[in-house]
Amino acid sequence: MRTVDLIRRKRDGEELSGKEIAFLIDGYTQGVIPDYQMAAFLMAVFSNSMSEREVGTLTECMLHSGETIDLSSVPGVKVDKHSTGGVGDKTSLISAPLAAACGAIVPMISGRALGHTGGTLDKLESIPGFRTNLTVDEFREQLRMYGLAFMGQTAEVAPADAKLYALRDATATVESIPLIASSIMSKKLAEGLDSLVLDVKVGSGAFLKKQVEARRLAQIMVTIGRRADKRVQALITDMNQPLGFAVGNALEVMEVSQTLQNAGPTDLTRLSLELAARMIYLGRITMTLDDAREMATSKLLDGSGYRKFKEVIQAQGGNANVLDRFDLLPNATGVREITSPRNGYISGIDAECIGQASGLIGASRDTKEDTIDPAVGMILEVKVGQKIDQGAVLCRIYYTREDNLDGAAQLVEDAFRISSNPPEERELILEVVG
Repeated sequence: MRTVDLIRRKRDGEELSGKEIAFLIDGYTQGVIPDYQMAAFLMAVFSNSMSEREVGTLTECMLHSGETIDLSSVPGVKVDKHSTGGVGDKTSLISAPLAAACGAIVPMISGRALGHTGGTLDKLESIPGFRTNLTVDEFREQLRMYGLAFMGQTAEVAPADAKLYALRDATATVESIPLIASSIMSKKLAEGLDSLVLDVKVGSGAFLKKQVEARRLAQIMVTIGRRADKRVQALITDMNQPLGFAVGNALEVMEVSQTLQNAGPTDLTRLSLELAARMIYLGRITMTLDDAREMATSKLLDGSGYRKFKEVIQAQGGNANVLDRFDLLPNATGVREITSPRNGYISGIDAECIGQASGLIGASRDTKEDTIDPAVGMILEVKVGQKIDQGAVLCRIYYTREDNLDGAAQLVEDAFRISSNPPEERELILEVVG
């Protein structure tokens, strides 16, 4: 069996057997198949997709490329939440503490920035001292003590996904539905969970631009989860404008703190509460989803979720005071304001342009070797539907270097659409699958 033959067959739209997919994944994980050949295979998959059987096999191969985490010694139903990636999407840092404050056990193996979207680990690592490189034993013990732990992928857990995840980012194959599904589900099934809530983003700032594509991805992942005897639900949510106001790692941690103190943006608060409620419900803490929504809201209002997040930050070596004193987080050295050229209503904010602009100033990575600047990013001053006057500030760009700043500013200017009439209101949660 030769790698080049399998690349050619997938390039030509043929279906690969289970043995052939296993050959590719095992060879790449062990370093026998080089990056350039796997990059060619990823592009072939991107161009020609995969059958449902191939996606299932790919997920299994990635799952079994390393160890799985046994959480049977941790009492309770284990439930996680995962987003397919969006601009300004920091819901994991809100919904997970809220669910844990309600008694759910939340093991979170999270990822890093991919393309123009942010990563949960990058946000957490903007907190001075915060450790995401927990050992499996530390992960398990923290779940016992606090009900919540955040961890990056270890070398032992789904190592094939860890390698492919970085390579997809550097080869423009991030948006492939089979690759997204297998990446997410192999990682999640490896962490010993019982239930999973998925947030599948769709729109300009998501990897998937069309709702029909998002629905297909959600259905594939729900099917994979159920075949593994897991309770899985997926929300399909709008990502045509950034979620919340903050984009950029430390800036998003600040907004998380505000939201957990019930002073955050309406859209971010609403989605975080709904995700937390579904985690609580699938975690069997309540009998009904309505009861779970009521419980999540109560934990937001009484500060329990905020205190839980501080507790977990301290447990993982971070400075929990950052949630009260934002000056302890990395801070940018320069600010550029983008102002409105005329009066009118904000009819659109292209989230992808905002994500690309934040990447240009260092908030995300172009290659897997790139280093992220945790201090940089942007704060939107308006949302879609808001009335704006000429000269009013639309967005503030926070930077530490002036490289690419003009290009980023142009992208931000281009992202805002202003019309003479208010736009129709868009739904935030578009569908539920599962």
